[in-house]
Amino acid sequence: MSFDVIGKLVEKFDEQQVNDTFKKREFVIEVSSYNNASTYTDFLKFQLVQDKCALIDNFSVGSSVKVHFNLKGRKWEKDGNTMYFNMLDAWRIENDTDQETRPFDDGIVVPENEDVPF
Repeated sequence: MSFDVIGKLVEKFDEQQVNDTFKKREFVIEVSSYNNASTYTDFLKFQLVQDKCALIDNFSVGSSVKVHFNLKGRKWEKDGNTMYFNMLDAWRIENDTDQETRPFDDGIVVPENEDVPF
């Protein structure tokens, strides 16, 4: 399942070499939502794995980012106990440029002295 979310980068963690063949790097973004004049803030922790670990290098804490990610879940059993884990696996990170409204320009130039039919 692929999703994306926009938020403010609040923390970047160091890369972890989990074993000989697997490495990961985690980061956290702050996401705010608004409902009935109330603000709700969530802190979402993502992981980058393998060759994606360096994707976060070009972003500074405090910057606004758009994170594309997959939602994954695992079942783990040990000693008769079952546990479930969720992971937010980021695979692309972009700058979230200023979302101000820009004027639309369709490229059509209408001469001032020409009578147009509308």
